[in-house]
Amino acid sequence: MGLTATRTRPAAPRREVPKSRGGRPTKTAAIERDQRLIEVATRLFLDRGFDATSLDAVAEAARVSKPTVYARYGDKRGLFAAVLRREIARWLAPLSAAAETQLSSAADVSVEQRLVEIGREMLSFTCGPDAVAFSRMMTSQAINFPDVAKLGKEEGWLKAVATTARFFDHLVAQGALDVEDTTIAAEVFLDVVVGHTHRMATFGTILEPKSAEKRMRSAIKLFLAGALGPADRIRDAAKGPTRRRSSR
Repeated sequence: MGLTATRTRPAAPRREVPKSRGGRPTKTAAIERDQRLIEVATRLFLDRGFDATSLDAVAEAARVSKPTVYARYGDKRGLFAAVLRREIARWLAPLSAAAETQLSSAADVSVEQRLVEIGREMLSFTCGPDAVAFSRMMTSQAINFPDVAKLGKEEGWLKAVATTARFFDHLVAQGALDVEDTTIAAEVFLDVVVGHTHRMATFGTILEPKSAEKRMRSAIKLFLAGALGPADRIRDAAKGPTRRRSSR
């Protein structure tokens, strides 16, 4: 799962921003400039933390004027929010991809195995070094900047819940799960499967891959014990989804 693997970010390219005839950067150049700013800011936040990173340092490293950075993001909190939004989108992409893949899995693939595959993807990105570092920064800044914590919740947690709930909707429609509220089921699933491991990683205690895998599989079994319904359906779970029921 690569929970302890590090990711090396390429250094930001140093190049001049092409200007239009009026002296302003072209639209393409402005987009490239903003992307470079975000990349540089991300690297500095990860390397130095929130408090030790300044807009001046970002501007210098990205070879962009200070007024441009201030005009674009307002203050360090605005820049951090932009970085966080982009990083969360990156973390959620594997979850969405895994859910889509499992929806198209062969009919004989058990519900448990589908959830294990999703659980692996979730552990990989939520317990990776970058995700853990940003989680620590959000926690430390939540009191001073509650809007940053709100962004993390709305862009991260709630979207992860919504993606998982849509996957559960399909399983319910197939008769593979028996839950009344897929949103609540998704919240419980995310919390029991990766919540503890992510919290421990945030505290600096990273589980070994084998231990994380074992805990994830056990958590999924406990989740399914309540989400599959009657005991006879639990015994049949290993055979894959049942035919769609005519009523709930």
